[in-house]
Amino acid sequence: MTTFALVGAGPGLGLATARRFGTAGHTVALISRSAEKLDGLTAELARDGIQARGFTADVLDIESLDAALYAAAAALGPIEILQYSPVPRADFMKPALDTTADDLDAPLAFSVKGPVAAVNAVLPGMRELGRGTLLFVNGGSAVRPNPKVAGTSMAFAAESAYARMLYDALAPENIHVAQLIIPGAIRPDAEHSSPEVLAHRLYDIHLKRDGFRHYSEPLPD
Repeated sequence: MTTFALVGAGPGLGLATARRFGTAGHTVALISRSAEKLDGLTAELARDGIQARGFTADVLDIESLDAALYAAAAALGPIEILQYSPVPRADFMKPALDTTADDLDAPLAFSVKGPVAAVNAVLPGMRELGRGTLLFVNGGSAVRPNPKVAGTSMAFAAESAYARMLYDALAPENIHVAQLIIPGAIRPDAEHSSPEVLAHRLYDIHLKRDGFRHYSEPLPD
């Protein structure tokens, strides 16, 4: 049995995606800063018969993220699928003209150093398996910069560039890399962007392995 590891576990998209991969037979490793939140999520998944365990880490603390992913693989089995989808902090979203160089430290650590650390932690296990999937989830500013949210726009663009390089570099090793762009808010009543619909979309991306960038719905004009 292999493991689905989710960086940025929460009660919306995170829980729905964990449930989708868990019902497909994967063990589930949930990674979040909040131990209390993890306890609630793992209990909910357990009620669905899904083997899940929480691991506390902060993506801004690379050592804690490394430790969580290594512990997850040791406890639950090799990580075959990694989803990187933590929710950016509100202070990453200052307007462009109000953004200073110092304001970029945390967004870039969150969306660039965090993904690089996470990928480096799971790649050895994927190579041993001979397969793997790396899933990156971003908002629309990853592909269409938004001057109202400058930090996230710049950081997501850098994350997109890293993920695209991985897509090309890892394809010969049977490790698929994909990005799902969600242009608007994730809402339970959204036709294309509800947590359940997005979870099924991410699972389909993992199965079909058909290209790098995917959209939950078209970007608005």
